[in-house]
Amino acid sequence: MENIIIWLENSMGVTPVIQGNLFETLLTIMILWLIQRLLVSISKKAAKTVEYRYQLQKGIGYLSFIIGLIAIGRIWLTGMETVVTFLGLLSAGIAIALKDPLMNIVGWIYILARKPFDVGDRIEINDVAGDVIDLGIFQFSIMEIGNWVNADQSTGRVLHIPNGIIFTSILSNYSHGFQYIWNELEVLITFESDWRKAKKTLSKIASEFNQSDAGKVTDSGMQVPGNFMLKTGRTTPIVYTSVQESGVLLTIRYLCKPRLRRSSASTIWENILIVLAAAPDIELAYPTQRFYKQPLP
Repeated sequence: MENIIIWLENSMGVTPVIQGNLFETLLTIMILWLIQRLLVSISKKAAKTVEYRYQLQKGIGYLSFIIGLIAIGRIWLTGMETVVTFLGLLSAGIAIALKDPLMNIVGWIYILARKPFDVGDRIEINDVAGDVIDLGIFQFSIMEIGNWVNADQSTGRVLHIPNGIIFTSILSNYSHGFQYIWNELEVLITFESDWRKAKKTLSKIASEFNQSDAGKVTDSGMQVPGNFMLKTGRTTPIVYTSVQESGVLLTIRYLCKPRLRRSSASTIWENILIVLAAAPDIELAYPTQRFYKQPLP
């Protein structure tokens, strides 16, 4: 062993002190890695749900990183008389050279502390939307929705977004606050149709959906979090009336869960088509052209 230490010092210029620090660092990393793997294995058996297992594994990873950082720091900084000066110069150099990674770490701390979103939430940031599936030190990952898919449904792509973007972009959270979002369906009928009857019919269809199991709005889902000064307002469906070039536009506005927007629209549209098929005095409108032929004198 002494021969190896002397050889490393003579051939590579590594002093015995640095060699000892390197050995202790590698040993610390190996021990922490083995403990982490053991705890993760135990958590897989103890956790009853996927969400709880994920949170345990992430917590173990974060704790291992912090303990390793402190342990390795004590190995290399022990005995330094100018630790403050050294750390000051080191932090200044790191801040300049690693601006973006440091911003991502600060963003990670902000996300953990303030919780603008959590794993499992549906969010939109920087013109991309998706469900958060992972939160790391430098980036978070989302399962993309929308894009070329003409609805709020998954595209199958996983997007990795730097944590620092939380400070420079507007974040929309579909899950925090209310558990529901407002959705609108536009139904255009001809001018010759009985629009009053059509409006009552659409109101009835939307109300029946709102009371069904698929569209039921619960009181717990409409509770306002304590950190928001919001009023719930109206929660029942409503139909608005306006006039377009091709007919009378009736807009159904109703509440639904974020992940059920497309299925709720499909259900309501199917009910609308069934009812209107049996109503001869109500017809759906579409762009048309009318010609007037002036009779000859």
